[in-house]
Parts: sequence; structure tokens; C-alpha cells
Amino acid sequence: MLEQIKITQDQIFHQAKLSGQIPNVVKAITETEIINATAQEKQIETTPEELQKAADTFRAANQLTSADETWKWLDNRGLTIEDFEEMIHNSVLRAKLASHLFADQVESYFFENKINYTTAIIYEICVEDEDLAMELFYAIQEGEANFHELAHQYVPDPEQRRQGGYRGVVNRKQLNPELSAPIFAANPPQVLKPILTSTGAHLIFVEELIEPELSQQLSQKILSDLLTQWLNSQLEKIEVFQELSS
Repeated sequence: MLEQIKITQDQIFHQAKLSGQIPNVVKAITETEIINATAQEKQIETTPEELQKAADTFRAANQLTSADETWKWLDNRGLTIEDFEEMIHNSVLRAKLASHLFADQVESYFFENKINYTTAIIYEICVEDEDLAMELFYAIQEGEANFHELAHQYVPDPEQRRQGGYRGVVNRKQLNPELSAPIFAANPPQVLKPILTSTGAHLIFVEELIEPELSQQLSQKILSDLLTQWLNSQLEKIEVFQELSS
């Protein structure tokens, strides 16, 4: 039995090709080049204070509370401290460019697309048999059964079952149209009539619909979305030459 394996950069690159990861890597590299070139053109730079704050936020989010934990995290990913600094610089520069290009569009974009940021708190029971789903639905409607008690019987996932069928806080993009339309048209709290999809009959309890507010966190997400759309439009205009001889 092997006790030690040495993996080279060439092997890593070759495996990335075999697993179809190269297009994603090329796209990421191209986006970084576009961001760097645009930031230089518009004279956007990062400051030491911004980089330090971003690094501290990143470490806190990844529970890297000590130098040893940070070094271990880097080592597990084959990164050096210089790589980490570059990663933080790229993320800060990306955010600053997004703000520079689209800060004045955030509010209008939010109101035009508000429906996409509305979220719902839902619980779900999915069964294969439509007749069974209807039977459960009418039992709930007539007060003969409780949705969460039925979830303990019919939800296969242990964690979701323990939480009474809880699916969490979801938005439209996380659901297929067959489910999203009736969920976001519900009058909470409401158990919806079973919805048939290719995966079964869905019995869904909509506990609450949450109207979005333009918070700082949502503003940052909208800026990121707008930058992503802009980058995709730029990618369509650029011819990328790949040298993949390794």
C-alpha cells in the first residue's frame, strides 16, 4: 500500500484538463485581466488599509483566528502568503471597480428587479404518489393532520425531517419555475395544493414571504451581479488565445 504520493504541477494541470476545469480557469483569468486593465484605465487602486480590512474579514469568515490556522489553510490549498495577498487584492479591486461603474445604478436596478430578491420561508414534503400527496393535503386542510408531523413521516432526509420539512429561506433563482410561481403567489401562512414536477408531488407550506430592503449587503450583491453581467458582455468581445502545451 502506498504510504506517500508526490503530485507535480504538471499532474495537477493535466487533471484539470481531464476534468473539464480549464474553461472555468481561463474565464477567471480573463476576467481578472479585464478588471486589472479597466481599473488601470480608470486609475482605481487599492490602499493598504483596504487590503488589511479585507484580509481580516476573510480570516474571520473562514475562522482563521491564528497565524498557525492561516498557514495551515494556505498550505492545504497550495498557496503562499503572496498568493493570499494577491487573492485579497483581486477581490478588493473587483469590488472597487463594481462600485465605480455601477454605484449610481444600484437603486434603480433594485426596484426594477425587486421581485427577484423577494425570499420565502418554506417547508416541503415530496412524495412520488400524487394521490398520497392529495390525501396529505386534504388531511391538513381538514385539521386531521399537522404538516410538520407528516414531514416526520414522509421526508427522507434526516436533518430536514427533524426540522419538520424545513427547506429554508429561498429565492426564485433557487427554485424551478413550476415551484417558484405558486410559492411566491401564496398568501402565507399557507399550505399549497400539491405541485407535480419530474421529481414527484410537492406539498409545500409557505410560512412567510419576505419583501427585500436595499440593505448594504444587498447593495453589494447587486453591484456584484451588475459587474458579472458587464464582464460577460466584455468576454464576448475578446478573443482569448490559450497555450495549453503542458
